[in-house]
Amino acid sequence: MKMCIIMAELRRRIFGSSSNSTPEPSREGTPDNAEDYRVIPAKKLQKLTKASKSKGNKRRNAWIFGLGGIFGIIVAGFFASSNDIIDLASLADVNLDSIMDVLPAGLIKDARDLQRHERDAVNYDSFSVGLHAQSQGIKAKHPVIMIPGVISTGLESWGTEEHSRQYFRKRLWGSWSMMRALVLDKTSWKRHIMLDKITGLDPPGIKLRAAQGFDAADFFITGYWIWNKILENLATIGYDPTNAFTAAYDWRLSYMNYEVRDQYFTRLQNHIETAVRISDQKVVLLTHSMGSQVLYYFFHWVEAPGHGNGGPEWVDTYVGSMLGALKGMPTVLSGEMKDTAQLNAFAVYGLEKFLSRHERCEMFRSMPGISSMLPIGGNAVWGNSTWAPDDRPGQNISFGTFINFRNRNSTQSPGNLTVDEALPYLFEHSDTWYKDSVLHSYSYGVAHTREEVEANQLIPSKWINPLETRLPLAPNLKIYCFYGIAKDTERAYYYREDLDPASKTNVTIDRDVNVGEADHGVVMGEGDGTVNLLSSGYMCAKGWKMKRYNPGGVQVKTFEMPHEPDRFSPRGGPNTGDHVDILGRSSLNDLILRVAGGKGDLIEETIHSNIIKYADNVQIWDDEA
Repeated sequence: MKMCIIMAELRRRIFGSSSNSTPEPSREGTPDNAEDYRVIPAKKLQKLTKASKSKGNKRRNAWIFGLGGIFGIIVAGFFASSNDIIDLASLADVNLDSIMDVLPAGLIKDARDLQRHERDAVNYDSFSVGLHAQSQGIKAKHPVIMIPGVISTGLESWGTEEHSRQYFRKRLWGSWSMMRALVLDKTSWKRHIMLDKITGLDPPGIKLRAAQGFDAADFFITGYWIWNKILENLATIGYDPTNAFTAAYDWRLSYMNYEVRDQYFTRLQNHIETAVRISDQKVVLLTHSMGSQVLYYFFHWVEAPGHGNGGPEWVDTYVGSMLGALKGMPTVLSGEMKDTAQLNAFAVYGLEKFLSRHERCEMFRSMPGISSMLPIGGNAVWGNSTWAPDDRPGQNISFGTFINFRNRNSTQSPGNLTVDEALPYLFEHSDTWYKDSVLHSYSYGVAHTREEVEANQLIPSKWINPLETRLPLAPNLKIYCFYGIAKDTERAYYYREDLDPASKTNVTIDRDVNVGEADHGVVMGEGDGTVNLLSSGYMCAKGWKMKRYNPGGVQVKTFEMPHEPDRFSPRGGPNTGDHVDILGRSSLNDLILRVAGGKGDLIEETIHSNIIKYADNVQIWDDEA
């Protein structure tokens, strides 16, 4: 606590905060004067950003160097609470006036100027899309319910056993509390975050639940926004907690256990019905990443007898629009992937540093929800040993070989594997409890006739798979598929036998492969940096145009957004197409406001990629065409 007081006082003295002792909010509030936050042309924003960086970069190193020593000492003390490297009590007696006297006046001025320039750049972007929509007469109309993905759903501890009390109501996923627990108490953090391998529910004495409310989804950790920009713009056209809601869930669970443990789908059903009854408007459901699969599952659950009991007309009665788009094999095979869940660089470093591949593999396998994102459709969608629908001219090797081995000299590396062969290989090299859990909860095949599809409507394990089930019979429902493109995305992998005697995994990504599309053993294709283009776009571009998958005639529109990042912005700026950062993209925010404000009919289908060509190459045909 003394260290925090010293840091707050030092920051206040350097950056010229008011003398009021009230702590600063974690983010900027709504501006008091709309004139301070105005819409400006993109060129002017870019000019401002460049000017800020040009002026700030020359002086940044000077004041960082001056403060770095002080900050380093304090951080060292923070992580050394159990030794005598530093006496934190003695820091309470530090004379901050003397520190300020030592630091050059020019350095203090530069630090204040730099902070002001960076805040100005952020403020120009904040609320701007909402203000523009407001000027065009767009205002809140439909209730909005947001269903987030993994990265934006925090998990907090509610356990009261002795080993959990230190974490009570602290987030062990999605906060700095997670990072600190991972660094200082890894064993306890793993015990809390992993589910029981047999039941798929909480281990004895552990109780983690999804954090609720806007605070659970706006930021992952301080400074790393997720839904915050969407919330800012929704608020600008009239949304607040009375007509906009979040429906967070514990993404670790299998989908059926959402209802068994948390009654999640019952609560979501009641939430939607209440919102429609109060507003007399159908709801708009805004989903991201895994949230799209959760909603697709919900559509089946809510209609099914013995579950939601809503009947075949429920979706058409209560839901007006769904916005979203429908990675997982390396995660559960060897505990590896190009990135884990689009964490920032520090979080990824922490995971690699403090959790071995075996530990990560074990952890992810204990979370059945992660395995819902394994590839569906088999070779019909992802290709065979010589060909794939999304192969590009001049490739060294087809995307159809999903798992590749350069050396095929053991049972661990039998040869190159297609998606149809990779899933059995995964189960052969997994514990029985994992195989049983996955096969009981999910299905990854293709239904080729309407009869098969209709039969699957009553089988819960099929409900996550749009290639084995159909959309609701809701002719008035509109689905908008908004997703990013033109960013290198994982498509296939090179593996090798793991010969490390200290390792407990059988195979590992072959990081020595850097040829053609392979980058350190990861073969890159098209997508948004996390989700492959076929996953994002196939159902929207073609699958739901087939009668058996969409017999009710649900309207489906695709709007692709190319990844055109601002090189000066660490999050890509207003034109990013990255899987997570796209939530701050200006055009996406504008589209969301138009749908929520009842103007979605004016949105035109926009396709920039080769998804139509790739979709036509997929080996699934319309039996009623």
